[in-house]
Amino acid sequence: MRKIPVLTIAVVVIISIFLGYQIKNLRFNYVFESFFPTDDPELEYYHEFEKMFENDNNYLLIGLTHESTIFDSTFLSKVALLSDTLSHYDLIKSVTSLTNVKKPIIGPAGYFNIPVVHTDSPELYSKDSIRIYKDKWLIETLISKDAKATAVVLKHVPITKEEADRLIAHVISTLDHYGLASYHLAGKSYAQGVFINKMQKELMIFLSASVVLIIIFLSLAFRSIFGVVIPLIVVLLATVWILGFMAFTGKSLDILMVLLPTIMFIVGMSDVVHIMTKYIEQLRLGESKAKAILITIKEVGVATFLTSLTTAVGFATLLTASIKPIREFGVYTATGVFFAFIVAFTLFPACLMLLPKPKISRKMAHKASWVGFLNRSFVLLIKNAKTVMAANVLVIAISLFGISFIYINTYLIEDLPSDDPLKQDFTFFDKEFGGSRPFELTATTNRDSLTVYSPEILKEINKVQEALKDIFDAGNVISPVTLTKGLNQALHGGQSEHYQLPTTDSEWKRLMRYLPRLYKGDPNESFATNDNSVARISARVGDIGSALSLKKTEELKDYIDDNTNKELVTFTVTGTSNLIDKNNENLAKNMFAGLGIAFLVVAIIAGLMFGSLRMIVITLIPNIIPLLLIAGIMGIFGITLKLSTSIVFSIAFGIAVDDTIHFISKLKIELAKGRSIAFALRRTYLSTGKAIIVTSIILSGGFLILLFSSFGGTFYTGLLVSMTLIFALISDLTLLPVLIMLFFKRKKINPHQ
Repeated sequence: MRKIPVLTIAVVVIISIFLGYQIKNLRFNYVFESFFPTDDPELEYYHEFEKMFENDNNYLLIGLTHESTIFDSTFLSKVALLSDTLSHYDLIKSVTSLTNVKKPIIGPAGYFNIPVVHTDSPELYSKDSIRIYKDKWLIETLISKDAKATAVVLKHVPITKEEADRLIAHVISTLDHYGLASYHLAGKSYAQGVFINKMQKELMIFLSASVVLIIIFLSLAFRSIFGVVIPLIVVLLATVWILGFMAFTGKSLDILMVLLPTIMFIVGMSDVVHIMTKYIEQLRLGESKAKAILITIKEVGVATFLTSLTTAVGFATLLTASIKPIREFGVYTATGVFFAFIVAFTLFPACLMLLPKPKISRKMAHKASWVGFLNRSFVLLIKNAKTVMAANVLVIAISLFGISFIYINTYLIEDLPSDDPLKQDFTFFDKEFGGSRPFELTATTNRDSLTVYSPEILKEINKVQEALKDIFDAGNVISPVTLTKGLNQALHGGQSEHYQLPTTDSEWKRLMRYLPRLYKGDPNESFATNDNSVARISARVGDIGSALSLKKTEELKDYIDDNTNKELVTFTVTGTSNLIDKNNENLAKNMFAGLGIAFLVVAIIAGLMFGSLRMIVITLIPNIIPLLLIAGIMGIFGITLKLSTSIVFSIAFGIAVDDTIHFISKLKIELAKGRSIAFALRRTYLSTGKAIIVTSIILSGGFLILLFSSFGGTFYTGLLVSMTLIFALISDLTLLPVLIMLFFKRKKINPHQ
């Protein structure tokens, strides 16, 4: 009796030590590009774009403000020193600021550049500012409309997370060194580091809160040290297993994976609560320790395996998503669910066998209160079966009404609170400089005889560029047209009114003599490929949300279709922001596909248990209604469907259906004893009621921990899953028994199946 438990514990401990050791290799990461839709043909085009030009996120924006005006000699001197110092840093390719931008002039004396701002000559600031605002091409690019802010644009080489951290640290230390205290930063290299720091903090908060919450719930449920310590060890080891497995397979913790330890605590606790409840119940009935464990494993083991299966399937359905981090989250959480089951049904029974029988209160007052409450509830339920049915019909109607208002939307900076420093930084650029979000198009010539600098093509690009500005209110739009307008201005002595495309044939001919010499070279700088067959139109737009962004993108595409000559040039929208936006187009499709698979698995389980199509429907309905209700609440309260909230339904269904499985498993056992449906249903209700209520409260409370998150998506994931579990609990203890009583036919049962 001792050999097998000791051997079992030894094996679990060895595995735990091995996987626990692997955790030291676990890393945090937030790879922006990993959230691109992998099955989208536009991703392939973006990879071609990267080869032709560069990654459109290899930049860092520095926004600097000055109280009265930036045209202050002390302030501009600091900006000049900052720009010069940063330009010599090894990770930085180029630095563009108001203090180093020069305006070309071509005249009889030749070609020369004049600075747009004469930093060392304050007496010229007035003329400089008048010329800048007259030219307009630097407004909302390097200078704000009110002249109280200026931007410094850094282009950096492709960098790793560690290099990005080093770059940001160097930029901040340089800003501090020159006394530029009022600054804002934006860009992937900056946001990525902030996100990872937040994830690290939140992981510690979630883990600590989970442990405290579990201790509180176990203490209240079992009122003994034994009932707290052993289950807690089981859950901790299950969490160690999955984290170690992640490290062993090279998976890092991203914004979704940070939820994994909390989910493991919650799911693992559900398993041990069912085991502990049944074990103590058998001991109170006078069974020996060995027999109590045997009965517990026999009666609870199959049901818990099925619930683990349905929960794992709920997570595994995320494999239908087109986004890699969501698929990985589904795989590892599904794996973690089975790890929790294995640890719970090996280590826990082994510990119970070796430890002395726990002291169990013989006072039946506590049990009697539960039995009395559940008995009264059951009687009241059966008497008001029609009312229960009517109430659920009303809930369905209200939910469908609310669902009609659901819309899909997400932001590049994942809905952080408005007072978050990162959010404020990006909002600053949206307000002062037209945005911080990259937006890219390409223009491809369709005739071998033409290049992107041919007058016919430049005119077409100009139309699209102006439409882009109007539709998106975009800032910092740069393309071959921008460069050509600057050259035309240079050929006219730098006069502001000539910042435009040439208007006469003679002007075009004159310009074309200079153009090849000025803009031939690095495609990253010239905004055209080496053979000048493809042009890049680059802009920064505001983080306006994917819903509005996609709408405006379609508006731009419609303009291109209606107003450009497709025989001459083909325009293609591309870029990282566009890919992120397009993710959301597939969210609803992925969600329904995943839920469909989960429904099918539950239907198969119910069908195998009862051999009844009617029982399949009865099992599914109480778990579909909570999902409809949550979707309705999202629509009514304006909670958008996005990357994070789209996973709520699969997670919630996979976990919520566990209680239904436990209920119908116990019902089958009672029916197999030859009891009537009414009697078997009552016995099932009284037997499983406490465990279902306790586990649902623990699960719901566990997900409420996620409300501490500073990420809006994580916050709503915790809130919505918690609400779904509570609604599912109510449905399982009200609608499910009523449906069984009214519609289940005993003659359909094969108790030996």
